[in-house]
Formats: sequence, C-alpha cells, structure tokens
Amino acid sequence: MEKHIKTPMTKEIIENLHAGDYVYITGTIYTARDAAHKRMYDAMLEGKEPPVDLKNAVIYYLGPTPAKEGQVIGSAGPTTSSRMDKYAPLLMEHGVSGMIGKGKRSLAVQEAMKKNTCVYFAAVGGAGALLSKCIKRAEVIAYADLGTEAIRKLEVEDLPVIVVIDSSGNNLYETAVHDYRITHGLE
Repeated sequence: MEKHIKTPMTKEIIENLHAGDYVYITGTIYTARDAAHKRMYDAMLEGKEPPVDLKNAVIYYLGPTPAKEGQVIGSAGPTTSSRMDKYAPLLMEHGVSGMIGKGKRSLAVQEAMKKNTCVYFAAVGGAGALLSKCIKRAEVIAYADLGTEAIRKLEVEDLPVIVVIDSSGNNLYETAVHDYRITHGLE
C-alpha cells in the first residue's frame, strides 16, 4: 500500500505503517552513521543529552557525498543498517521513531522497535543520486568534525522508502522469502 506521511512521526502514524508499505516521507529527518551513533551513544551513557531532539525523530543512515555546484547535497544513498544495531535500542529509548537504511536488523533492534513503537524503512541502495533530489535543504547541526558522518538536519519531500519492519515486528525480509517460496512451490 502507498502512504504519504509527514514528520515528526507520531505513534498513530507509526502504528498505521505495515511491512511492505511504500511510503513517501516529507518533513525533517536527521542523518547519522557509525561515528555519530557511537558519539551520541557514549554521551547518553554518561548522562548527557544527544545533540538533537530524538523525540519522534527519523534517522537516515547516510553519509552523503559532497554536493556539486547548485546542489543541496551530494549522493544520498543509505548505508548498511546493522552497523548501527549496537546503538539503536538506546536511541529508540530516547524517542527515535523511525530509521532509514538498508539490510537486516538484529533481534535486539527488532525487540526494541516493538517496545518503543518504532519502524524501520529501507531506501534503495545504489539510488543515492535520485534520492538526493528529494532533499530540499541540508544543514550540519552536530559533530562537524566527522565530515561526511556529521549529523545533518534534512528537509525532505516525498522521500521514497519501504517499510521493512513495522512496530508489531512484521519483517518484510522474512515474509517476502516465505511468500516467494510458497508461490513457487518450494515449501
């Protein structure tokens, strides 16, 4: 099913998203990759506040390439999500309601998603140049010293993603394989 949503993502929005839904996101999202996640995680363990308000926030696992002249941002394709799995449960406890990346998530992350009413979206890997066209503004707001891995605030319009894991724990990566096997007489 195709859905258009706006951020911030409330609990009501999240609970109406289901594994397999095609979603177009409009609003504010934040970028953070490995180094930024580690820095936020370590700071939160020390009792410090994260550099951005994580309540109902969507984090895009992205380290964009430099923008060419006349562009808002360079190529904006997702990075492998499992590299953030160690940090994701704590960020969800602090309010993160959505994550965008590619690839599978650990069982610990999936359980934290159910507990914290969070959703995991996949963006198409290899389509970073196309995805960047949905980004209308980009601003480094924390950890500028990390370069491409700095935290950025993005304003997006109709950013296309697919719900891979919904807040009930339904996982498209698992159901799609099962459905394929059934359809092709392999089970």
